[in-house]
Amino acid sequence: MKVLVDTCIWSLALRRQNPVHTKVIDLFRDLIADARVEMLGPIRQEILSGIAVKEHFTKLRQYLSAFDDHPLSIKDYEMAAELYNLCRAKGIQGSNTDFLICSAAINHEMLIFTSDKDFASFSKVLPIKLFNLESRLN
Repeated sequence: MKVLVDTCIWSLALRRQNPVHTKVIDLFRDLIADARVEMLGPIRQEILSGIAVKEHFTKLRQYLSAFDDHPLSIKDYEMAAELYNLCRAKGIQGSNTDFLICSAAINHEMLIFTSDKDFASFSKVLPIKLFNLESRLN
């Protein structure tokens, strides 16, 4: 099964190695090796945003070019708004990008790989599946 990798995981993997995050980074590398990683345009934008040094930006943009954006449709954006409204009615907050990730994962049958705790809250209300050690073999 394909896996949408959230910005926070990309950030961990692209920074200097931190022994605390080694398992997460190893899982991410395994997903890349197995060609299971999916990218969304808004995630690419978040990864590239805030890089002040032009050379770093260019190098990272080149690295990310190996990952095509998963195509999104009007249905994905409309569902993202519905999911936002559903969660908000239950007192659960999130960003527009978070709900677009949820929508794409639901509509395209993908897992979500994230360390963002908001997604655990979303999963109590939304039919999303989070990537973890147990889902590694799917």
